[in-house]
Amino acid sequence: MKQPHPITLWLTRTHSVWFTLYASFCAFALYTCVYAFRKTFPVATFSGLSFAGFEYKVWLVTFQVIGYALAKFIGIKVISELKANARAFGILLMVTIAGVSWLLFALVPAPYNIVFLFTNGLPLGMVWGMVFGYLEGRRMTEVLGASLAVSFIYSAGLCRSVGAYIIQYWGVSEFWMPFVACCLFILPLLLFQFLLDKLPPPTTQDEALRTRRLPMNREERKNFTKSFLPGIVLFTLCYVMLTAFRDFRDNFSSDIWKSLNLGNDPSIYTRTETPVSLIVLICMGSLMLIKNNKTALMVNHVIIALGLVLIGVANLLYEAHLINPVLWMTLVGIGLYLGYIPFNSIFFDRLIATFKYVSTVGFIMYVADSFGYLGSVAVVFYKNFFQKGLSWLSFFITGGYVMSVGGTLLILGSMLYFHYKHRQWKRSQIT
Repeated sequence: MKQPHPITLWLTRTHSVWFTLYASFCAFALYTCVYAFRKTFPVATFSGLSFAGFEYKVWLVTFQVIGYALAKFIGIKVISELKANARAFGILLMVTIAGVSWLLFALVPAPYNIVFLFTNGLPLGMVWGMVFGYLEGRRMTEVLGASLAVSFIYSAGLCRSVGAYIIQYWGVSEFWMPFVACCLFILPLLLFQFLLDKLPPPTTQDEALRTRRLPMNREERKNFTKSFLPGIVLFTLCYVMLTAFRDFRDNFSSDIWKSLNLGNDPSIYTRTETPVSLIVLICMGSLMLIKNNKTALMVNHVIIALGLVLIGVANLLYEAHLINPVLWMTLVGIGLYLGYIPFNSIFFDRLIATFKYVSTVGFIMYVADSFGYLGSVAVVFYKNFFQKGLSWLSFFITGGYVMSVGGTLLILGSMLYFHYKHRQWKRSQIT
């Protein structure tokens, strides 16, 4: 019988605090590196370039999001059935395809290189589920999941700052910049993938507190969906709005900052996203203190609702000239990610644990994500076909108001559904 790696043995025997710090840091660092393979290019504006009557960058964003969205639909099956021993190879394979796509993007002239944004987004859409598979179903999943999810926020700012720095100070063209950024992050990525892969599986105590996690076949996925369909529809629609808004903010932030006359500062992205990361990490990590899974699920709903309300309030304050653009974008970021992050780390884990449903977070996460990125594609198309004359800034503000109102109503509806659904479930357990 093969002996466990020394790191795995140490993690099995060490105090839970050290285990949590190790797993949190490795997951955070790994996904930050992965993000560089996807999100450095939005800092480039590709100004003056167009194809078939639309801005060249719009084509790039659209093709990458289509690939990412398709991966989420594929992932409903692939990630929910993925065995633990295949995660490491899967992550490295997906990242390699994404990196090669950026090399081909740089070598092939525009507009023929647009297709490589699709081949970049498609594999990367699988990675989150593979990484989160290491973390789910543990006593400290709140902290672990929050650390992984917060990497979305921090790395989005970091990668855009790195991309802007490479263009401005290294003299690299906008076409070669994404591949150069990938090369900078590849060695750290390999290191943190190696370290994360040494995590031992959840213990029996973990399974007792959070329900055992197993791959789901087609029939099991169908039964899960039928059991919670109304709630799934409500929170998925809310998540679609959050994903579309978040993706628009990520992909066109350089255009928004440019319209605010702050587009020439590479550090602006990190300056706004770092405080957002810290605040969201503290809020999400503190949910670990709530032992009752039903209570934690309800609190997750409340946090999402408060985040959505904050976006609308921040927009009102900015338009009334009561706060400056940097504070406005920071507050919008806090509200956005207070709504978005629970879905990517804690919400589904607590949902499964509340109803003691033997399953995997990967399935329901990829159901929500698939429709979320489909919504993101729809927003880009709507902006360019029906609101072409509207500035990126005005469209962003309007979208914030729509999401603040609509998303809040949807998540409160989901909260009521799962509250009464749990009552029914408890009565069925007694009888």
